[in-house]
Amino acid sequence: MILRHAFIPLDNARLSHLCGSVDEHLRSIEAAFGVSISRRNESFRIDGPKASAERAVALLQTLYGRSRRPIAAETLQLAITEALADDSQARPRTPVLGRPALREAAPGDAPDEEGDEVLLRTRRPDLTGRTPNQQLYLRNILAHDITFGIGPAGTGKTFLAVACAVDALERSSVQRIILTRPAVEAGERLGFLPGDLAQKVDPYLRPLYDALYDLMGMEKVGRAFEKGNIEIAPLAFMRGRTLNHAFVILDEAQNTTREQMKMFLTRIGFGSKCVVTGDVSQIDLPRGTDSGLIDAERVLRRVAGIAMTRFTAADVVRHPLVARIVEAYDAAPTDRI
Repeated sequence: MILRHAFIPLDNARLSHLCGSVDEHLRSIEAAFGVSISRRNESFRIDGPKASAERAVALLQTLYGRSRRPIAAETLQLAITEALADDSQARPRTPVLGRPALREAAPGDAPDEEGDEVLLRTRRPDLTGRTPNQQLYLRNILAHDITFGIGPAGTGKTFLAVACAVDALERSSVQRIILTRPAVEAGERLGFLPGDLAQKVDPYLRPLYDALYDLMGMEKVGRAFEKGNIEIAPLAFMRGRTLNHAFVILDEAQNTTREQMKMFLTRIGFGSKCVVTGDVSQIDLPRGTDSGLIDAERVLRRVAGIAMTRFTAADVVRHPLVARIVEAYDAAPTDRI
């Protein structure tokens, strides 16, 4: 099917921003929707299956409205991801602010209605999930005391968990954010790291710090650490603690053992929320050691008050190559030479 669309009123600067350098934005949209796009001045011709062509036209119109300034590659990819996700969710979504749901969950609490859109108030205005699974993940975090986010790299598991934690801290729903991660090296030997405890674990927690800086700003994060509102807690030092009124994030949980996972999950106290994230395709434990994340997914699947969210390559919101890399590894034989 061939669709034709003209942008009126004509604005050459906007058209330039929409198309990108050497029409690179148009080429990205073509690849995402399986269509062919050609243009002459303000007139566009989209050739492809009817549904795909209509989605491409709708996305072009949306981007044209945002094109007063140049459109960054990241912004374009997020817009494409949203457009593909909206197509799979035909019915409209109702915004739901984080404030009412970020509380101590009562027994039997369930996620909000599937079509509801969760909006988080952080330094990035109106932050929300970009795909159906990301929206489900946010609803699960809001409605459950313990939530697991399991899936490949680039799906927003850690970033969205930190966003929920920042939102809860800003609204005083919790008193502190606690970040933890197993100190397991990804197939390398880093040796003994210099410095105090915080400096030793900093390299392992860097992705969490990056998300905090993005969502709160470096100065605000620094003040929060000074006041004790944000704490780093190496997993090995969690034993014996009870974490009340805290938002606790365990990242890279695929590198915990079964015993470590059980120990961590039983630290949760009153008024706390816990999010466990991990990618079971990137386990760095010694050969023959079972992953605590895989074990927990099996053991806790039917436990009331615990939610499991599974991400796929379709939820990747990084560079489009990341999704294709994930799919290629998933399709490749698992036998090692």
